[in-house]
Amino acid sequence: MIAVLTLACSAGAATIGGVFLGFSVFIMQSLARLPANQGIAAMQSINVVVLESRFVPLFVATSSLSVACLIVSCFFWTQPGSPLLFYCGALFLVGSALVTLACNIPRNEKLEHMDAESPEALEYWPQYVREWTFWNSVRTAASLASAALGVLSVLR
Repeated sequence: MIAVLTLACSAGAATIGGVFLGFSVFIMQSLARLPANQGIAAMQSINVVVLESRFVPLFVATSSLSVACLIVSCFFWTQPGSPLLFYCGALFLVGSALVTLACNIPRNEKLEHMDAESPEALEYWPQYVREWTFWNSVRTAASLASAALGVLSVLR
């Protein structure tokens, strides 16, 4: 049962990490190459669609599985792989979920309330792309590392 929990958490973290990777590697760069008002409008649309997609339930489920991994690892701490399972859960929660809540969502909310044609939005856009992409890259690394640690914990 612990292996199923761990692999489910790892699969979720890997899937989320892959989505984040796509944003850091090519989507944000593509949006930054557009005229600012078009990039802003596109990102505003993406931010609406992501909230209506299956991504949010997957993210919440993976966060919940990460909490379960933390709890289970504490109960079985002396078992092989339990420290890896602990770090699998902790890394996803801190590096992906917490960074999302503290860093990416506030930037999305700020952008959401701007008119894509306004001078304020046009001035904010380069900063948004730079900062959002940085924190998204942190989420990417944390999610993918969490997935790897979960798989390694099962192999132990």
